[in-house]
Amino acid sequence: MAGATILGCADTALGAGEAAFFRQADPWGFILFARNVESPAQLRRLTGDLRAAVGRDAPVFVDQEGGRVQRLRAPQWREWRPPLVQARAAGPLAARAFWLRARLIAHELRASGIDGNCAPCLDLAMPQTHPFLRNRCLGETAEAVAANGRAWVEGHLAGGVLPVVKHIPGHGRATLDSHHALPHTPAPLTELTAQDFAPFAALAEAPLAMTAHVVFEAVDPAPATTSSAIIGLIRHRIGFRGLLMTDDISMNALSGSVGQRAAAALAAGCDVILHCNGKPAEMEEAVAAAGRLSAPATARADRALAARCLPDPVDIAACEAELRLLTGGAAYAG
Repeated sequence: MAGATILGCADTALGAGEAAFFRQADPWGFILFARNVESPAQLRRLTGDLRAAVGRDAPVFVDQEGGRVQRLRAPQWREWRPPLVQARAAGPLAARAFWLRARLIAHELRASGIDGNCAPCLDLAMPQTHPFLRNRCLGETAEAVAANGRAWVEGHLAGGVLPVVKHIPGHGRATLDSHHALPHTPAPLTELTAQDFAPFAALAEAPLAMTAHVVFEAVDPAPATTSSAIIGLIRHRIGFRGLLMTDDISMNALSGSVGQRAAAALAAGCDVILHCNGKPAEMEEAVAAAGRLSAPATARADRALAARCLPDPVDIAACEAELRLLTGGAAYAG
């Protein structure tokens, strides 16, 4: 069983000390950020070295949504406008447009050695949604987000990239940025179920999901990531059966040490701890607290990896031209 962690690294190349640490820690997967990105060739070397460190074809993730949240940028990669901008531009053709976007992103990621993307956001864009999240959403109704999210998931899987739906069970009502503070929502459970939870329920068969660092006051005073009541709701009311990873455990929405946060998330029912900043001392603490994947988590992880297939053949130039036509060019920032 692999370690119950997904870890970041410090730079554009893997140092000997990092490689030795990863060999011992044996994280289930890795995640990359802008600090790790220089060129497609450099990324292929780095992702290869990360997998070599653990001696297996470990998944390597990134956040490549478009807009503000994209780690691979022009001129080497396509530059994307925020998802909500594309949704509005494509109108009734939004689902097809999101399949094309997801397929194009998958093509670029696979070419760089990356086979997992922490996208799409299935959070609802609401009037009160914090600006850090709002234009990252795929729509303003549960129906639109579910349809556009399904297209994104299917486009990624067709392109050989594992999608991670986020932020389960829904971050859209948050008026604070969970990177810096802990958001609360006082909405009643009936309202949450009908709106916020609905896109995740519609995509309950997705291979992976990422939790929300949000308090749902109608359910539990603890953040969703560390709440057994919310994780139970995710598994039973929403029906999600895939691998459940935390959002970044080092974000300021959570309290306590990194080790305490990791232990609390696993005790609540999360499968894998995501730690992103690449700081060695914090990673050591997260690894020590997380231990190895449980038997149920290993089964879910294996099912997720089984969805990581070779890309279906596709005409990339035709996809790009069709997306430009459907959105009037609004999908692209450049």
